[in-house]
Amino acid sequence: MATILPEFSRLVSSMEAANSLFLLGLILFMGALGGFIFKKLKFPQVVGYIIIGIIIGQSGFRMLSVRILTTLEPISTLALSLIGFLIGAELQIPTIRKYGKQFVGILIFESVTPFFIVSIVVALIYFLATRDLKTAIALGLILGSISSATAPAATTDVLAENRTKGPLSTILIGIVAMDDAVGLILFAIASTFASGLLGEKEQALGTQLLSIAYSIGVSCLAGSLFGVLLGKIIKYVKNDDGRILAFSLGAILLLTGVCTYLGLNTILAAMAMGFFIVNFAPKRSLDLFDLVEQFTPPIYVMFFVLVGAKLNIWGVSALFALIAVGYVLARTIGKSIGSSLGARLTNAPKTVQKYMKWCLLSQAGVAIGLSIASEQLFPKTIGPMVMLVVTATTFIVQLIGPICVKHGMTLSGECGLDVNEQDLIRQSSVSDVLAHEPEAGARSLYENDSFEKVMSYFSSQASLSCPVCKPDRTLAGIITIDNLKEAILLGDIAESLIACDMTIPSPVNCKKDLSLLEVKKLFSEYGVETIPVVDKDGKVEGLIEERMIEQHFHRSVLELRKRAVSLEKA
Repeated sequence: MATILPEFSRLVSSMEAANSLFLLGLILFMGALGGFIFKKLKFPQVVGYIIIGIIIGQSGFRMLSVRILTTLEPISTLALSLIGFLIGAELQIPTIRKYGKQFVGILIFESVTPFFIVSIVVALIYFLATRDLKTAIALGLILGSISSATAPAATTDVLAENRTKGPLSTILIGIVAMDDAVGLILFAIASTFASGLLGEKEQALGTQLLSIAYSIGVSCLAGSLFGVLLGKIIKYVKNDDGRILAFSLGAILLLTGVCTYLGLNTILAAMAMGFFIVNFAPKRSLDLFDLVEQFTPPIYVMFFVLVGAKLNIWGVSALFALIAVGYVLARTIGKSIGSSLGARLTNAPKTVQKYMKWCLLSQAGVAIGLSIASEQLFPKTIGPMVMLVVTATTFIVQLIGPICVKHGMTLSGECGLDVNEQDLIRQSSVSDVLAHEPEAGARSLYENDSFEKVMSYFSSQASLSCPVCKPDRTLAGIITIDNLKEAILLGDIAESLIACDMTIPSPVNCKKDLSLLEVKKLFSEYGVETIPVVDKDGKVEGLIEERMIEQHFHRSVLELRKRAVSLEKA
């Protein structure tokens, strides 16, 4: 194996020079395959993306060299901007007013609690191993501040995959969007004290805090300005989804480029842009966000594959391993205690109090960025150790975090609530309607049934048509309400009619396992409103109508919305 990997790496390196598109195709195809497999195994698909990245990256076959990973960094930057933009769309002013107290309370406690717990645990482990108190405290402070940040990308991907809706989802999105800013502030404070302990060149705390305030403030200002620009443009672009998408992506890319050039926070800037559009240009904003969201899946696949590809999981010594384990456990405990305490103190809904602790474990972009900053600040002391610990633990929590988010969302009952009628139709078949709609599985008539029996059938059913069977229960045709009206117009003669006299052939029928999307195509193709449902032997099992499908799923969506509202009141 040791000789195969270098040879394989050299082969791929020569292929890189020949065709970089091959690598993009490999990343996207293999990532999508990994996500598909893990979804089938009931794991979040993001775990599959990351594992594929690990296999083809620095910890595996090294098909993606460090040079290629650096070259592809703009993909990661774009993905984070898209995530920030879509998070901003969730931060509507009525929602902030409704959950503002919970946002702030949980945010503070879930950020500060792991800071203290991780700082103490890491410092204690390092001190017991080395007896170097100052370095132990400095290392604890830096890792403690980094532990407060949560990765929004993996979390929001799980929420989107499971179509979640409710108070836990809403508050969680706001927290993962904002706790990076808290992490930056804690890092500024911690690095100031660590510099003093380690005798490094110390930067004044006030200077660092001003720098952070500048970054946050100017990032939000830049995002808002681009939001104004995009909002003005979409007012004049009507009924042209392609052009709206092009303007939206163009604005996001321009904003990302400006922020990268100025050293600003791209996630905060994109979030501010999304926030401005959804609150101050709301008429077309829903269409805009839906279009952008449809564009994101391949970008997310490549982003998470690259996250996995960058991880090197083999260079961990015993002390590093011990600190890494202590860091993960302390961070998990801190996030759990902090989020639960913050939720209880702010009287958040019960689902938030119980299950928020499962949803804040992911760690990636900002944590890695802060570890790089610490390596630059403390290159000869704790910097390399911080970078290695954060890299190693990122691998762990990026695999465990999404699974925990899905578990928490499943326990909360919010999975599958963020759907509309078209979503349900895409997922359903004829049998789903037959099982829940009494009319769909309604009794049928036979060819020799009397006119009185036909009248009785339509008077007792809301259906606008009825299947008619031959003696062996196979389909003979249908009687519609219009056929019945024509018979009634015959006056006294109508009473002598039987069902077969009013029956007309049905141009199409269907089986129970046919998808409702296919059924809707049949309605359109044959110009009918009713389709009989038959089994494999042609025997009648019911009927299905366009009106019936619409009513069924309209009720289903209303029930899901009521369930989401009930979670808020719980």
